[in-house]
Amino acid sequence: MGANSSSISELPENEYLKKLSGAEPISENDPFWNQLLSFSFTTPTNSADLKLLEEATISVCKSLVEKNPRTGNLGSLIKVFLSRTKELKISAECQNHLFIWQAHNALFIICCLLKVFISRMSEEELQLHFTYEEKAAGSYGTECEDLIEELLCCLIQLIVEIPLLDITYSISLEAVTTLIVFLSCQLFHKEILRESIIHKYLMHGRCLPYTSRLVKTLLYNFIRQERSPPPGTHVFQQQTDGGGLLYGIASGVATGLWTVFTLGGVGSKPTPQVEQCSPLANQSLLLLLVLANLTDAPDTPNPYRQAIMSFKNTQDNTAFSSSNPHAFQINFNSLYTALCEQQKSDQATLLLYMLLHQNSNVRTYVLARTDIENLVLPILEILYHVEERNSHHVYMALIILLILTEDDGFNRSIHEVILKNITWYAERVLTEISLGSLLILVVIRTIQYNMTRTRDKYLHTNCLAALANMSAQFRSLHQYAAQRIISLFSLLSKKHNKVLEQATQSLRGSLGSNDSPLPDYAQDLNVIEEVIRMMLEIINSCLTNSLHHNPNLVYALLYKRDLFEQFRTHPSFQDIMQNIDLVISFFSSRLEQAGAELSVERVLEIIKQGAVALPKDRLRKFPELKFKYVEEEQPEEFFIPYVWSLVYNSAVALYWNPHDIQLFTMDSG
Repeated sequence: MGANSSSISELPENEYLKKLSGAEPISENDPFWNQLLSFSFTTPTNSADLKLLEEATISVCKSLVEKNPRTGNLGSLIKVFLSRTKELKISAECQNHLFIWQAHNALFIICCLLKVFISRMSEEELQLHFTYEEKAAGSYGTECEDLIEELLCCLIQLIVEIPLLDITYSISLEAVTTLIVFLSCQLFHKEILRESIIHKYLMHGRCLPYTSRLVKTLLYNFIRQERSPPPGTHVFQQQTDGGGLLYGIASGVATGLWTVFTLGGVGSKPTPQVEQCSPLANQSLLLLLVLANLTDAPDTPNPYRQAIMSFKNTQDNTAFSSSNPHAFQINFNSLYTALCEQQKSDQATLLLYMLLHQNSNVRTYVLARTDIENLVLPILEILYHVEERNSHHVYMALIILLILTEDDGFNRSIHEVILKNITWYAERVLTEISLGSLLILVVIRTIQYNMTRTRDKYLHTNCLAALANMSAQFRSLHQYAAQRIISLFSLLSKKHNKVLEQATQSLRGSLGSNDSPLPDYAQDLNVIEEVIRMMLEIINSCLTNSLHHNPNLVYALLYKRDLFEQFRTHPSFQDIMQNIDLVISFFSSRLEQAGAELSVERVLEIIKQGAVALPKDRLRKFPELKFKYVEEEQPEEFFIPYVWSLVYNSAVALYWNPHDIQLFTMDSG
């Protein structure tokens, strides 16, 4: 950190902050604002720095909350910022560092104040604070302009219109962060906000025409992953000619505390984590997710979600639908590349899920890519490292796979992509394997992890649904993938026998005792039998549709044929066992005829010959296994807390006191 704790501790006594939060009103034309805004400060890039800053300035913020109804100084500060943003675009083009520097500082102070105001009062009270002017105590102007709407609109304009340069990076980041802070009122409510003053401003009126441009800009910020410029780039540097009058005022004030107050900024060494990411890209993605998950207004659907659902590729020349005024075009190739590269973060995976699920243009484009492995491999890595990921991230990755496997073309193509040396797969050295076989391995590993650890039925269901969708298109399965399919069935079989034995023993023990209720083994047995049935259907689907393409699966089936014996006469599995039993009997007979002590190569050769000879009409046809992802009713009950937990946990330059959060508990966040 550039400033030590003793410097920060002096902030409550800083004369400029004391005047801002004091009892005297300050006109928006007062020279004081030049003095207040002339400090050398780089936006903090981590929540630890923000925590120190908030703790040091909380007394100032509380004082302003108390005095603002009489002074209207919050409104004056906002008006000063608004007046300076009118020429920001020209300032950026003319490289006017000082103008941009002071506008940034004004917005930074506004953002810090807003965060405290929002965490301590209702939206109605906040709205009143924006109307207070220099009048008698407690009065407010009913005819004054709507400062909230003006500020929100100004922030959006700043994001979409100001070119992204080294000198504008910080103010662009601050504008995105301030919009997140404006929407953070959701954090302080246990229930999902369905009617919000801030939401209303963003979905109607002056902000609405900027919807598509805002979504497009936030997406491009994510795509470009522009890193933060070197510390001090945006701070006004003294000109060789001495500068103008305004610089003279600024340089006279920027002494003492202000010049050393550089949390994470000038002269400080950025952490490796900050060096490796783009704060603007991260914040832009978080804001995009927050906007996309706002609840629909009573009279209109969420325009930001509409924009995300309908944007098209820049190479798509078809006309836009007149029913959606928020549609736009974006470069899908650049978007695809960014999505492939950023899947280590929850928010990038959530964005990918939203686009695949809600935007048919993106889904069609992704499924047509010939380098689909670049997207699938990072998703598989998330599932492989399930122990290190939060459950929501794992679910999103799994649902993405389920959506992809709904497409037969995808299910065919993944077996044609051959991968070399998958270094992150530790259970076995995989020098060469198809993407399809690797996908099967990772999904089966996830099922086994879930069986022994989390025991989540929802996760089980989606894993099995993805395997079922792929099963008819299994091609040239790797021998290890074939083994793992049968091994999973073996594990399920043992679990079935164990639960059956426990149920029997419990029933015997209860005959002579009425002291305690019986454990519900019937329910456990029902669940495990559903999963076993699903696995048998997956194996059956592969055998009936692509037997001749999968000698390794037949080999594994024959090697563990005894596993299936107990299910031949079981009433729940008799029908589905017919084909499996037929295949086992047919190939066992051919192997017996070939003699004893056969090599693996010879067995596989016999299987390949037998696959051609086996009459297809002897295998009973079952309905095709097809499962489609369907979003649950009221998805906002899941997604809104999830998105805000991501904001809370991963925001680059935001800090909230965990004791104030109402939307989720810290362990679930």
